[in-house]
Amino acid sequence: MAFGKGHHLHLIDGSAYIFRAYHALPPLTRASDGLPVGAVSGYCNMIYKLVEDAKGPDAPTHVAVIFDHSGTTFRNTIYDQYKAQRPPAPEDLKPQFALIRQATRAFNLPCIEMEGFEADDLIATYARQAREAGGRVTIVSSDKDLMQLVGGGIEMLDPMKNKRIGPDEVFEKFGVDPARVIDVQSLAGDSVDNIPGAPGIGIKTAALLIQEYGDLDSLLERAGEIKQPKRRETLIEKADQIRMSRKLVTLKQDVETVETLDDFDVKDPVPSEVLAFMAEMEFRTLAERMAAKLKVDPPTIAAKPGPDISASGSTPGNDAPADATPIVANRYETVADAEALQKWIDAAYRRGWVAFDTETTGLDEMVADLVGISLAVEPGEACYIPLTHREGEGDLLGASTMAEGQMPLKDALARLKPMLEDASILKIGQNIKYDLKIMARYGVDLAPIEDTMLMSYALHAGLHNHGMDALSERYLSHKPIAIKSLLGTGKSAKTFDQVPIAEATPYAAEDADITLRLWKTFKPRLASAGVTRVYETMERPLVPVLAQMERHGILVDRDHLSRMSNSFAQKMAQLEDEIHGLAGGRFNVASPKQLGEILFDQMGLAGGKKGKTDAYSTGADVLEDLAAEGHELPARVLDWRQMAKLKSTYTDALQTHINAETGRVHTSYSIAGANTGRLASTDPNLQNIPVRTEEGRRIREAFVAAPGNVLVSLDYSQIELRILAHIAEIDSLRQAFADGHDIHAMTASQMFNVPIEGMDPAIRRQAKAINFGVIYGISGFGLARNLRIPRAEAQAFIDTYFERFPGIREYMDSTVEFGKAHGYVQTLFGRKIHTPEIGAKGPQAGFAKRAAINAPIQGTAADIIRRAMIRMPEAIAKLPARMLLQVHDELLFEVEESAVDDTIAAARRVMEGANLPAVDLAVKMTVESGQGPNWAAAH
Repeated sequence: MAFGKGHHLHLIDGSAYIFRAYHALPPLTRASDGLPVGAVSGYCNMIYKLVEDAKGPDAPTHVAVIFDHSGTTFRNTIYDQYKAQRPPAPEDLKPQFALIRQATRAFNLPCIEMEGFEADDLIATYARQAREAGGRVTIVSSDKDLMQLVGGGIEMLDPMKNKRIGPDEVFEKFGVDPARVIDVQSLAGDSVDNIPGAPGIGIKTAALLIQEYGDLDSLLERAGEIKQPKRRETLIEKADQIRMSRKLVTLKQDVETVETLDDFDVKDPVPSEVLAFMAEMEFRTLAERMAAKLKVDPPTIAAKPGPDISASGSTPGNDAPADATPIVANRYETVADAEALQKWIDAAYRRGWVAFDTETTGLDEMVADLVGISLAVEPGEACYIPLTHREGEGDLLGASTMAEGQMPLKDALARLKPMLEDASILKIGQNIKYDLKIMARYGVDLAPIEDTMLMSYALHAGLHNHGMDALSERYLSHKPIAIKSLLGTGKSAKTFDQVPIAEATPYAAEDADITLRLWKTFKPRLASAGVTRVYETMERPLVPVLAQMERHGILVDRDHLSRMSNSFAQKMAQLEDEIHGLAGGRFNVASPKQLGEILFDQMGLAGGKKGKTDAYSTGADVLEDLAAEGHELPARVLDWRQMAKLKSTYTDALQTHINAETGRVHTSYSIAGANTGRLASTDPNLQNIPVRTEEGRRIREAFVAAPGNVLVSLDYSQIELRILAHIAEIDSLRQAFADGHDIHAMTASQMFNVPIEGMDPAIRRQAKAINFGVIYGISGFGLARNLRIPRAEAQAFIDTYFERFPGIREYMDSTVEFGKAHGYVQTLFGRKIHTPEIGAKGPQAGFAKRAAINAPIQGTAADIIRRAMIRMPEAIAKLPARMLLQVHDELLFEVEESAVDDTIAAARRVMEGANLPAVDLAVKMTVESGQGPNWAAAH
């Protein structure tokens, strides 16, 4: 029967599936020959799930999978720069394109492509044909370019979100009906496909213009009527470019196709063909599942490439799996010889994965010694390989003897190294960055890797911490052996090499066992929770980048720190004299109790409150409130406390962190330390060095470049305000950034009705404080403290701000409502930050709301710099340059003097394009650079 009324056509965007599949799973290779098959595996799982989900009363009668044809299309003849900036396909993906087409045919699905045309054009053509024949069409894709086709019997289905896209959803996306989507896209352009559009006009502005003038042609004809000078000038000068952009975004609906709709009738897979393909690819799990579905015997597969994980996944949650195997130690083995070790190595090759953990003498990866290694290949099957355990109390010089029953370290590593570096074996760890750094010191490059801590972070940020013990209890219902039960506590605590091997084995093997079980629990949940891209593109690949940065460290001038410490001590003494003079007598400035008595009893200042100890509260918030009211003594105490903190936390403490061998400080970055995606720096914390004061900036002078090198700083300019302008769709802010205006002066001008030229710097500072404060949900109290002005005046500033920029209030309200409805908020890149307290009452609710408002902005900024860091090693690989530090919006490099300009250019390209192609921001990212012999000079 010919396709017509009553028929339902599914058009699957196969090219989009390829790249989703590629990023959905870690790299996989076929065990027999090393052929990359990760994308093929993911694609097969996705297609299988789509076919299964599509059954039922609304099942398609016809279906086809549409692919892009390699090479140029007719759009390249219209505009030779079309898609010119797109990077080539990854090398390990290229051989999988043909295999994915084979997979499509193995599923008995039509596999359609045509030279000179994109998949979207073929989809548009077949959709038109089906609609004109009286049938229905579902386009299986989330591609916004296809939304121009929606309506009149054509809808879309986003398969990852299982969300239908009709005219209402198109209007929500573009602000116009589907018929006018082309007009909006022509104006807004598309940086991903390099479609120029109208510079400075985004989706929202384009939609407003089309709504006002009816269509694109009318808008361009009447462009001279537009009141805004910049917008009017752009539309007049760029009219030809806009019309060319319309040709590029318009999908061709009259391609002379070879296959007809009647060729797309649904056919069941032929068991012998589809299972033969699964066997050839060595996809054991999917082959068994399909064989059961087809009611035939599964094929025999000798080996599999690794974790062949079902796309169906499981539901995110906090409970242990119902079928979880109890954790017992009677299947844990101590490996003491080469023969026993080889059995575990062989098992890892058979599985394609191994959970891996190290035991060391301490927590500092730069100095800790390797004591042993634990491995797990299946739940309940784990081993511990002791390497440097010692026994005895030691001789007169404190030396102890090597314990019996362990392999020589050199021999064990020689056997393990090939497996640990083999690309076909996935190494699974919990906080694996630590293990990666330890093994690197022993000449082992641990790769490829997975990290259960980061999986939990991608899934559960904002719900709980992501340490192994907490995850084990929460998701496996098992409380691990406590390390203090082996090492003890306090001064009598020992190091792990002093633990008897018999006691060490259950503890160490359990760590690997738990890690493997967590991996099996979390890995399937990534896709079902919609965070696979977050984990695969911003968490997992960041681990080796950070490990390399941390191992290199940054050179520190100890003498400079010592001189500054002495200087701070003198300034503290001077401040103490001033404080004593203001107080009318001497007292211990460091004593909160004595300070409270001076302020509230002796001086009679208002606002004194006593706590449970019957002492007045003199925290920073109390002193800042008093200082804002004009009281000098609390202001001087704040200065003294700041100086004391600089001395104790930085100039004194930093000296203790200088590595004796390298002369450098090696900070450690916690990837899962902040809910929003920001990195946290510890041991020492180099992200909190104050830069607003002269003394704080001077501390950075102690961080220096090696001889013949300079330090180079690249810093995103006002990235969070730019993201706010994009997310909240604030046209005036967007335009100000596009025009390169002083954003704080512009804000002050709009708020206080004063001209930008000749503006009082104090007014600009107030606007700056509000600009940045609003991002963090600042209150009138908080702003009053920052500016040291009365609260009423500060609140009036905030009220005026929201009147001038109403879109910000709308963003805040909608974000809070989204958080309440979904239990999380989201960055532009899909990172989820859970908001469990947002519906609570009392002070906690206020904090939760402010955090929810800030999280998409700060989190998006954090995501962008993560993406830049991940791409940076390749960008500067051929330059004599190293990335040393990340401090929120700044990256710091150590560069040979001759390569400074090239490094700045390469790093700037990466940083300014780090949001692409995933997110097309309406406001361009800009990066400022500096260089110098030390960090202060480079900033």
